[in-house]
Amino acid sequence: MPMAAAEIEDLIKAGIPDARVEITDLAGDGDHYAARVVAPMFKGMPRVRQHQAVYAALGGRMGGVLHALQLTTEAPLEE
Repeated sequence: MPMAAAEIEDLIKAGIPDARVEITDLAGDGDHYAARVVAPMFKGMPRVRQHQAVYAALGGRMGGVLHALQLTTEAPLEE
């Protein structure tokens, strides 16, 4: 059973509470998503560690109930 975009967003925000999350359903099938996650905790963190933090927030659902996730992560721009 596919995951809803809102559920993905909720899981990421629960694991990274100060994150801004944008989810896009890439294929309209509920199985292929893109996520853009912007979080202050990512500042100075290598991209691979940023992605690991998002995967940890998803609680092992990647590759299972969540089939595909195109992930973009970044720290917010300082103003």
